[in-house]
Amino acid sequence: RCHKVQDSLLSSDSGYSNYRGVLNWCVVMLVLSNARLFLENLIKYGILVDPIQVVSLFLKDPYSWPSLCLIIAVNPFLLVALALERRLAAGSLSEGLGAALHALNLLAVLCVPAGFVLLLTSITPVGSVFTLVIYTIVFLKLFSFRDVNKWCRERRGANAPPPNAGTAKPNGDVGHNEVTYPHNLTYSNFYYFLFAPTLCYELNFPRSPRVRKRFLLRRLLEMLFIVQLLVGLVQQWMVPTIQNSMKPFRDMDYSRIIERLLKLAVPNHLIWLIFFYWFFHSCLNVVAEVMQFGDREFYRDWWNSESVTYFWQNWNIPVHKWCIRHFYKPMLKRGVNKWTAQTAVFLASAFFHEYLVSVPLKMFRLWAFMGMAAQVPLAWFVSKFLRGNYGNAAVWMSLIIGQPIAVLMYVHDYYILNYE
Repeated sequence: RCHKVQDSLLSSDSGYSNYRGVLNWCVVMLVLSNARLFLENLIKYGILVDPIQVVSLFLKDPYSWPSLCLIIAVNPFLLVALALERRLAAGSLSEGLGAALHALNLLAVLCVPAGFVLLLTSITPVGSVFTLVIYTIVFLKLFSFRDVNKWCRERRGANAPPPNAGTAKPNGDVGHNEVTYPHNLTYSNFYYFLFAPTLCYELNFPRSPRVRKRFLLRRLLEMLFIVQLLVGLVQQWMVPTIQNSMKPFRDMDYSRIIERLLKLAVPNHLIWLIFFYWFFHSCLNVVAEVMQFGDREFYRDWWNSESVTYFWQNWNIPVHKWCIRHFYKPMLKRGVNKWTAQTAVFLASAFFHEYLVSVPLKMFRLWAFMGMAAQVPLAWFVSKFLRGNYGNAAVWMSLIIGQPIAVLMYVHDYYILNYE
C-alpha cells in the first residue's frame, strides 16, 4: 500500500512547522530586492557618501562648539543633586524643601539646555539632538537617584535594612563589599551610576568579574564599522528620497506622496534596525564591559511582539525599567487604574519624543507627540482584534510605515520654514 490518511503539509491540521527553507527564501529575496534598489540608486545619483560632510552636521563654525559646551555644563546640575541628597541624609534639610529643590533642579535640566538651543544660532539641529538626549538621560538618572535615596531614608526610619542589589546575572555577580546608605553618597558611586548603561539607580550594581578583551574588541569594531555604514546609507539612500519628496508635498499630489512614503520606508526601516543593533548591542555592551557592569539585558525579543504593548516593553529595557519603577508603579500605589497608568506612560514618552525633535528643529508641530499618543488606541485595537501572527504583522507595519510618515512631515515643515 502506498496511501494513508494524511493532510497536506501546508494545512494547519498537518502539524508541520519546519519552514526554515521558506525563511531562507524570504531573506534571499529581501537581499536581492534591496540590492536592486541600491544599484538603481547608484546609477541615478552616483556616489553621495561624504564622511567630511558629517562634521558640518555638528559644527557650523570650527572654532565654536556649543553642543560640547552645553554637555560639559551639565555638571552643576549633577553636583546640586548630590549635595541635596547629602544634606537630606544628614538631616540638615527637610524632606519637603529637599523635594522642592530637587524638582527645580530637574526642571532646570530640561529647560536650560532647551533655552540655549532655541536662542543660539551657532548650534546645529543634529548637535542639538545629541545634547538634549544627554540631558534627558541625566534627567531620568537624577530622578531615579532621588527616588532610591528617598526610599533608603524611609527604610532607615523604619529600622529596616536598605535594599540590596538584587539577583546575580549570568555574566557577573554582585560585589562582596556592598555599600549601605548613606555611604553611597560619594562622587565615585554617583559618577559610576551616571556613566553606567542604566537609568535606574542602585546602591550596589551587579558587577562582572573581569573585562573580556576579545568581547570588547569585537564590539568596538562593530561600532566603528556600523556607524560608517549608517552614515553611508543615510547620505546615499535616505537623503535623495527625502529631497525628491518635497515637490509632491508642495503640489499635494497624494498618489506621489504615498509612492515616496513607501520608497522611504525601506531604507528608513533598515537604518533603524541597524541603529538598534549598533546602540543597544554594540555601544551599550562596550560601556558595560569597560565599567564591568553586569546587567546586560538592554533589550528582549521585541521582534516577536504580538501586541504594541509587548513591543514597547521589550525593545528598550533601560527606559522600560525606569518607567515601571519610577512612574507606573507609583501611580498604581496612588490608586490609579492600570489603563490610565499605561496611557500616562505613553503620553510621558510622547512628550520626550517631541522634546527631542521640535526643540532642535526650532519648530513645534507635535507630529512625534501625536505619533506616540496614537500608540494607545493602536495598542487597544491590536490587543482586542488581532492575535498571534496577525498581531506581530500589525506591529511590524506600524514600525515600517509610522516612522517615515513622521520623518517626511518634519522634513517638509522644516523645509518650508527655512528655505521657502
